[in-house]
Amino acid sequence: MAEKVLVISSSLRNSSNSEILARQAARGAEEAGHDVEFISLKDKTLYFCKGCLACQKTMKCVINDDASEICGKVGGCDVLIFASPIYYYELCGQLKTLLDRCNPLYPSDYRFRDVYLITASAEDGDEVYRTAAGGMQGWVDCFEKARLVKVLSGGGLSEPADAQKNEAYLKEAYELGKNI
Repeated sequence: MAEKVLVISSSLRNSSNSEILARQAARGAEEAGHDVEFISLKDKTLYFCKGCLACQKTMKCVINDDASEICGKVGGCDVLIFASPIYYYELCGQLKTLLDRCNPLYPSDYRFRDVYLITASAEDGDEVYRTAAGGMQGWVDCFEKARLVKVLSGGGLSEPADAQKNEAYLKEAYELGKNI
């Protein structure tokens, strides 16, 4: 059965490794017959959450920027794939800001169930992405019907577009999407 898959790339850099891997996952999901939408945060305006909690009553954010539309799409998809560069062993700020701004989804009848995280970092090793994976797990834990299915970590990608040359990471990202 075809799933509605939303892929969100949070890197602001052109030819970013995390976006290259996210596009591979999107391609795999499309080729598996899923309905895929790809959003890059590169040209989006996202303001920080004010913590006012008005969204818990209205299920809408009081801030007027691109986050509201994106969060609506997050709530309306079956599968989420987030892609983030790793900065200081953590998710990038753009993605964390978006996750915070998805607070109106908490009391809603959101649709997503399966969440995936793709990371890319210059440094290699499991310890590099653990904190970021923990941050994503924390967000997912707030949505009791959702689960963090897989974290794909691409390490040793120090230059822009290094992921394009790494056949193993490209294949793993493609398979992630294909096997949704």
